[in-house]
Amino acid sequence: MAKVFERVDAAMAAWIEKQPVFFVATAPLAGDGLVNLSPKGTMGTFRMVDEHTFAYLDMTGSGVETIAHLRENGRICVMFCAFDGRPNIVRLHGTGRTVTPGDPAFEEMLAGFGEAGEERRRYLRGVIVVDVTRVSDSCGYAVPRMDLVEERETLDAVWQSRDDERIARYHVQRNANSLDGLPALPVAVPAGEAPA
Repeated sequence: MAKVFERVDAAMAAWIEKQPVFFVATAPLAGDGLVNLSPKGTMGTFRMVDEHTFAYLDMTGSGVETIAHLRENGRICVMFCAFDGRPNIVRLHGTGRTVTPGDPAFEEMLAGFGEAGEERRRYLRGVIVVDVTRVSDSCGYAVPRMDLVEERETLDAVWQSRDDERIARYHVQRNANSLDGLPALPVAVPAGEAPA
């Protein structure tokens, strides 16, 4: 039976932080805009800040919908599913923002992730921080049992192999706007190049 909770208590926070994958949903305000749903993984990149706030590391990737939608309207829902043990689904609805490198709060937010954050500093687009307004769970009876074989190291390996200039160029070319044309990352165009 689904329940709504006043906060994320310690037991729920511990369960959330053990999950190897979570799903992030956002949408633009436009009625014909594209709804986005993104899977996120890698242990240590999500953390509960307190009973009403969570944060996760936003690493450079091919899409930038979450950041663009948060800039426009802040609405976000994150979902966790139990793939082993007792069936359970937890959804955290809230209002989010992206704390980008250069923002006065960035170093403090990044520090909370310890080694996981520091290792990824060069290719982080920012830290997504969400003020949670609704905490709920549901049965998860239809979610299959699955075993985690291993985490994929590909995303980290790709960005660790690229220098800062190449990462900045990628941000300009692929992360400046959402699929609907909403502004996403504030990017500086490298000298001598035209914006994409």
